[in-house]
Amino acid sequence: MEKFVLSVLVENHAGVLSRVSGLFSRRGYNIDSLTVCETGNPGQSRMTIVVNGDTYILEQIEKQLSKLVEVISIKHCEKSKTTQREMALIKVKATGENRAAIVSTCEIYRGRIVDVAPESIIVEVTGGENKIESLIRLLEPFGILEYVKTGLTAMDRGSDVM
Repeated sequence: MEKFVLSVLVENHAGVLSRVSGLFSRRGYNIDSLTVCETGNPGQSRMTIVVNGDTYILEQIEKQLSKLVEVISIKHCEKSKTTQREMALIKVKATGENRAAIVSTCEIYRGRIVDVAPESIIVEVTGGENKIESLIRLLEPFGILEYVKTGLTAMDRGSDVM
């Protein structure tokens, strides 16, 4: 099984997300990650969809998506030709003794402290999946209270526009 990232440009109106996700569930395909945001054109949104499968499954998904009237274009985002990122917020148990160590660990990963409470710190970090997972592993000994991650988002390198 391979991880595939699809960038799907769709019309921006109610029900499109439901139709796209319904297409996946009807076919028995699992969505690993899904991010959606309006583009510079208010009439369009971009969906970044991450799925696991083989090339046959990828082809089937692309064919089914292209049948939806609201889908404007579909692009398979090859890792070597795109910049791919996600963001995480990580709440770490922070006491007076370990606060400096947590901050210095986060600085190595270019993480930013976005909230400080008497017993915890919330760190924001952006990057590839491996970078975020690595930081989480390093912060675990301090006591991770909770964390959330956005889905992957991707954009082609160079001047090509989808």
